Amino acid sequence: MGVVLHKGENCGFTDKTIIPTPKHQKSGGKQTIFFNNPPKIIGRMSVVGEKEGKGPLSDYFDKIVNDAKWGEKTFERAEIDMLMSAIRGSIESAEIKEEDVDMLITGDLLNQLTSSSYAARDLTIPHLGLYSACSTMSESLAVGSSFVNAGYFDTVVCATVSHFATAERQFRYPLEYGCQRPPYAQWTVTGAGSTVLSSKGSGPRITMATFGKVVDFGINDLNNLGAAMAPAAMSTLTALFEETGSEPGDYDLILTGDLGKLGSDIMRDLMIEQGYFLGQNYIDCGNMVYDVTQKCYQGGSGAGCSASVINSFVLDKLEEGEYNRVAYLATGALMSTQSCYQGETIPCISHAVVIER
Repeated sequence: MGVVLHKGENCGFTDKTIIPTPKHQKSGGKQTIFFNNPPKIIGRMSVVGEKEGKGPLSDYFDKIVNDAKWGEKTFERAEIDMLMSAIRGSIESAEIKEEDVDMLITGDLLNQLTSSSYAARDLTIPHLGLYSACSTMSESLAVGSSFVNAGYFDTVVCATVSHFATAERQFRYPLEYGCQRPPYAQWTVTGAGSTVLSSKGSGPRITMATFGKVVDFGINDLNNLGAAMAPAAMSTLTALFEETGSEPGDYDLILTGDLGKLGSDIMRDLMIEQGYFLGQNYIDCGNMVYDVTQKCYQGGSGAGCSASVINSFVLDKLEEGEYNRVAYLATGALMSTQSCYQGETIPCISHAVVIER
């Protein structure tokens, strides 16, 4: 099944004339968990900013806010409000109350998980903060699903957020500096997504999760994160295929997070080297959020990128029956604000969950 959603040309699809024979062996590895009691997605919410609201997925997002500061004094406070809006919106969508939630799992890109902690202080829910950079959404879904599958909790909320202005000044330069962006750079999505997992109710199910390994291919350019993260996505997707005995054609959609146009092209080439051809059922969230006319170079990035896409367009298609089985792999670059300036390269990771109708 193909994916048709872009107005522009930056859709991340690459034509290949030679299709290698995919691997079929099942390795019996240790990265994948099969859920015997798969949690159901009973509620969700996506919240984005003005730029994202003008992109190709505009009709799918639940809430679009045109004020980058949300009426607050700082962008950081706006990011907290965005995360809170997504969390409370998903709980309302699930038609449950805040006190019905057993665990809240959140993450963001700011130092010490600032947005997550400040949002959690206003909620009466036990909180687990996760940092996996832009792969935090899939990691939170994998961890939350493990809790629900094991019977420790009945209802878990998983959420992540990012904001263009806060991420830029923490990881790169202050906005006032007006730094020139290279053509291989991406644009941090101002957005948040929240998912309610439950052992009860009905909805798409998370049937398995593959936890990724940290991979570093020697990239040290903070603007070239798609190239840095692609090997981690390749590693995790290969593990998913080998440990489940599946191949690309077994999924209606294979979705990576935040590789952008350049990174997803690299991902296709890396998977060819592993013996897997990714056809038109593969796309990256960074390619989906913005139109080419919005001048975001390689597309979107940030923890809120895949979180907003999975909780809008993808789950809509699963609920409508257009997709039956989706492999979702968010990707994260695990550098700190200082590590690259000290000569370190960028370690990356990707975690995967399989969502079925």
